Amino acid sequence: MIQPSQIMRLLRINSVLVKNGLDEIVFATHLFRPVRLFLYLLPWNWWRRKRLPRAVRIRQSLEDLGPIFIKFGQILSTRRDLLPDDIADELSRLQDRVAPFPGAVARNIAERAYGEPLEKVFLSFNETPLASASIAQVHTATLHDGREVVVKIVRPRIRKVIKRDVGLLYVIADLAERYWKEGKRLRPREVVAEFEKTLFDELDLMREAANASQLRRNFADSDLLYVPEIFWPQTRTQVMVMERITGIPISDIEALRAAGIDLKRLSEMGVEIFFTQVFSHNFFHADMHPGNIFASPEGRYIAVDFGIMGTLNPEDQRYLAENFLAFFNRDYQRVAELHVESGWVPATTRVDEFESAIRSVCEPIFERPLKDISFGRLLLHLFQTARRFNMEIQPQLVLLQKTLLNIEGLGRQLYPDLDLWQTAKPFLERWMHEHVGYRAVWKTLVKTGPQTINQLPLLPGMLYETLRQAQNGELTIDTGAATELSRLRLSIERGQRRIFISIIVISLLFAAGLGYAWLTLLALATH
Repeated sequence: MIQPSQIMRLLRINSVLVKNGLDEIVFATHLFRPVRLFLYLLPWNWWRRKRLPRAVRIRQSLEDLGPIFIKFGQILSTRRDLLPDDIADELSRLQDRVAPFPGAVARNIAERAYGEPLEKVFLSFNETPLASASIAQVHTATLHDGREVVVKIVRPRIRKVIKRDVGLLYVIADLAERYWKEGKRLRPREVVAEFEKTLFDELDLMREAANASQLRRNFADSDLLYVPEIFWPQTRTQVMVMERITGIPISDIEALRAAGIDLKRLSEMGVEIFFTQVFSHNFFHADMHPGNIFASPEGRYIAVDFGIMGTLNPEDQRYLAENFLAFFNRDYQRVAELHVESGWVPATTRVDEFESAIRSVCEPIFERPLKDISFGRLLLHLFQTARRFNMEIQPQLVLLQKTLLNIEGLGRQLYPDLDLWQTAKPFLERWMHEHVGYRAVWKTLVKTGPQTINQLPLLPGMLYETLRQAQNGELTIDTGAATELSRLRLSIERGQRRIFISIIVISLLFAAGLGYAWLTLLALATH
């Protein structure tokens, strides 16, 4: 239900839509549909007027509505399972540039956070902003030991603005779920909820600082990526202090060439960084657009802005790696099977029909040279195809999809002939070799062995209790667990038996080793 405080904002939204020629959207809503006839009585519709493309008008409207709607448009641009390509492409052009707030206000916010004058924290503090965005703005400063830093400060009263505008987005999402035929499947409320979580996470600069610190530690021994140092004594929830870096903006191709940087190698390094973060570290920078990436004179990537990070669980990692390799090998049946096994499409989906649909999308694309194929675009086409098979939105993959598109687009900007497959395939094959098969099973046994041994004495009691409940009719089965068991059965039927066979073989070898050791100890004891 719309709150009284939101009514004026809602009127403002409608006026912006009308101003940008999107009055048909206003009158298509459930509230105004009964008076849609009056659309043709509005004076500006009495004559034909030349209008910009709808995607441009939508982008302009979001820019007029302010920073929260701009950020929502940016995130929505990655959801090509929801949007037509023309709108998604246009929304990706949204820039998170907002007029700065006064430096004196920034100083006051920082002093309240520290509880003391800034002169005690910094040797100098520049009140002129270095950069300004929707959530925070950045100032330069110098610590008392002479080190140059940047100070990120959260905007005043931004939490109140976020609550107001996100509340309106929930109203729109509710209407979409009720009156849009795709609403229930695409779950717009969950899209808004994820957006809300992202925004409020960005308000906590301690969290962003922790993200930066973790990423810096992950690449501490790598020449691929440099992450600035966080100065924890000067960092608070509303203020973050970070090492000031100098580098060449990754989008400035001429400056990169002038510095003698190998653009081909730089583009390949971007792909390596992506796959290293996703599959080795399971912690990836999910906002790697050109504005957040620089290059050092030596040709090393430098990242900033760590408010949005992504992670994947081991199951999603494995399914993604297998999907990538199956795509590369044009094994469309395996791609279809993986989507069913992972639960990304319903278990009732006919694999042969899904495989045929995937083939019809991929084959025309793969007829081109590999260097001309955009893998990010290929995945988007696949997601659009999967809509016909009721593919559910996977929130954990949205940030990954966005990051892949950014990295691939950046790589092609640096070096148009970038062959993403050539760079990625050896990495994926190595990862699969280490994480799927006998070696993976052995690693798991070594890792979980002590814990499993500790649990062995409890098994007889657990088995007795389960049998007792079954005999007395007290045993209940969780439907979610039953679904997972069904998926596991399907996985076994489709070629996963080798994993379980390897477990049995290794377990027997392990038991034999224990038995041998026990006999040896007995022999020594008798002597």
